[in-house]
Amino acid sequence: MTLAPGCRAEQALNGEPLPQETLTHWSVPEPPAVTAERPVLWVALAAHLGPKLASSAATTLPLVLTAAEGTIDVVDAGGLRISAPRLELRWRAEPLPRPIRLSRTVLGPFPSFETAEQAALSWRQQGVESRIAHPGDWEVWAPADTPAPPGHTARAESQQVTARSALVLASPGGPKPLQGPLEIRVPGGLRWGDGVFRGPFRLQSDAYGSWSLVEQVPLERYLQGVVPHEIGAGAPAAALAAQAVLARTWALRNSHRFAVDGYHLCADTQCQVYGDPRQAGPAVRAAITTTAGRVLSWQGRPIHAVYHATNGGVAAGFEEVWRGEPLPYLQAFADGPAPFVAAYPLPLDPALSLPALLQRTAPAGYGADHPRYRWQRRLDRQQIREALGPAGRALGEVRQLTVLERGPSGRVLALAITGSAGRQVLRLDGIRRSLRQLPSTLFTLTPEGPGVWRVSGGGFGHGAGLSQAGAIDLAARGWSLERILARYYPGTALLPIQGLGNGP
Repeated sequence: MTLAPGCRAEQALNGEPLPQETLTHWSVPEPPAVTAERPVLWVALAAHLGPKLASSAATTLPLVLTAAEGTIDVVDAGGLRISAPRLELRWRAEPLPRPIRLSRTVLGPFPSFETAEQAALSWRQQGVESRIAHPGDWEVWAPADTPAPPGHTARAESQQVTARSALVLASPGGPKPLQGPLEIRVPGGLRWGDGVFRGPFRLQSDAYGSWSLVEQVPLERYLQGVVPHEIGAGAPAAALAAQAVLARTWALRNSHRFAVDGYHLCADTQCQVYGDPRQAGPAVRAAITTTAGRVLSWQGRPIHAVYHATNGGVAAGFEEVWRGEPLPYLQAFADGPAPFVAAYPLPLDPALSLPALLQRTAPAGYGADHPRYRWQRRLDRQQIREALGPAGRALGEVRQLTVLERGPSGRVLALAITGSAGRQVLRLDGIRRSLRQLPSTLFTLTPEGPGVWRVSGGGFGHGAGLSQAGAIDLAARGWSLERILARYYPGTALLPIQGLGNGP
């Protein structure tokens, strides 16, 4: 039962204990939808700010905000207004009117948002309300005591909380308590990291009790901070244009990624890398302008616009990377001129054509000059145990690596690691997430002695969708934006944002 505020106050005055409220997580309002009429993204420049526990607020380093020029103008939720060229914000523990229990059932951690989304879907298909969260790794949360969906193992998390982290402005007149969220405007730009950002900004709490610094950035300006960091400002015009379309499409398709924390996207590799938009040169700005508002679509909706550095000569299908149904526009194919395609028909034979692909340089696929088009790594049992963490220690001494399954592109779908005390199977994107030394899952294994393996591989990244190295190569050969996109996402169409249907 939830008591009305007046009833709680009367109980407190009478000395009666207040009933404890149980929540799955701290509730945060979701950001406004990104629409054609209002194409504005809420991007977290920084997340998990402040102390992990409110009790350590006094010893947590302050948050310092500095204007590149002029002043920082802040309005807190209570209407307090502040204006200064530099602000120092400290943390304090704010006692709650009564203890609250945060209690939930958790799936994960998962190696990617895409895999977490499939787990959340499994729960939702059973009528369970679930949320995707990123407290450190990707997880899926549901109310306490919810049974795990088929094929998953759940764990329970519960803690009693008596205080939350709040903000205090350090000022010459003494500390001033602030009520979040803070609305922040910096006409001359906010210095953050290695760049300057225009905003406006919000400093707001998240689902974990910590805080996020969020920029409210128009979609086209956001692309100025993404395209040069993802493909490089020196790419040919058609490749830059393709990257602009894909970055725009990806942002729209993934704008629900951090809904539980009250913003759309992050600024690091869990999303698209987003840096100082001022660093976008004339070529990048031209690519964004010439494709303004255009999105790659399938059946009227934004596609799953994944991309990567280089596919090593063969593109991966969606189901070779993540759990979920195959996507018709993300299929495996040999990525090169006609002689290359003829030399390596799919599915690749693991015993013959796959080793040949990884050992030879001619005929070459598109983007073959990328430094990780071909690579070699050496894994030993100690590296593997350390990479697996607690699960690795439970294996004992690592004795064998075995590829259990490959996809049509030759990529490893399941890798068994056998130790003296057990066996663990890594699957799909969990392979690279665990064994971070490996640039891709397109590889062969060769034993080099007890507890040592040589890994011969190709490509950098998951391999699905656009190969940036391939797009750069094709653009240099004179391919157009439309032709490049049609190669890596067959059957899709370029549409204006206004022509898209509702939903991802």
